[in-house]
Amino acid sequence: MQYLKANGQRFDSEIAAATGLSLAKVRRSISDLSARGEISKCSVTRFSTDGEKVEAVLCRVAGYIPPKSPGRKPGASS
Repeated sequence: MQYLKANGQRFDSEIAAATGLSLAKVRRSISDLSARGEISKCSVTRFSTDGEKVEAVLCRVAGYIPPKSPGRKPGASS
């Protein structure tokens, strides 16, 4: 959960690689968090450069809006 808050929307394989957990453990955690409504997830089918089909899970924190970055924004009146 903390990784998703810090890094935004990510694939399950990216989460596993970054946290050092197994892909199976990450997928179990994603399922548990999704069942509790803490994250949103969807199944994704991607294709590698050689045409191999790769099944993945894309997830993000549910209802989380990151804070605005400091500084002027385009179209802001001064």
